[in-house]
Amino acid sequence: MEQMPSAAAQVIISIIPIIGIVMGSVVVFFYLLWNHRRRTLLIKAGQYKKPDFDLLSFSLLAGLLLFSVGLALTIFLAITLEVSFGLLGGIIPLSVGFGLLVYYGIKRGDRSP
Repeated sequence: MEQMPSAAAQVIISIIPIIGIVMGSVVVFFYLLWNHRRRTLLIKAGQYKKPDFDLLSFSLLAGLLLFSVGLALTIFLAITLEVSFGLLGGIIPLSVGFGLLVYYGIKRGDRSP
């Protein structure tokens, strides 16, 4: 006969994820607020430089990561679940990663030497 956890333990266990989400949201909020204030002060001081973002490198990295994770998940889920809606958990990142790699290939070919 299994013993059920007490009501207090169940309440504590159900509150932990809520507190984690709230605390994470507070951290993200203050990061965005302080980053906005910092950027505003830098603009007023005339010292702000727009950060460079290399979209090509990002799409290559994200594409490779998503493709490899999606491929591994698709193979694993195809073996364990056969064909079902659970297989979408692997097919979706696989197709997004493939799309990013195709984008990288197209944009890389557009560059003029």
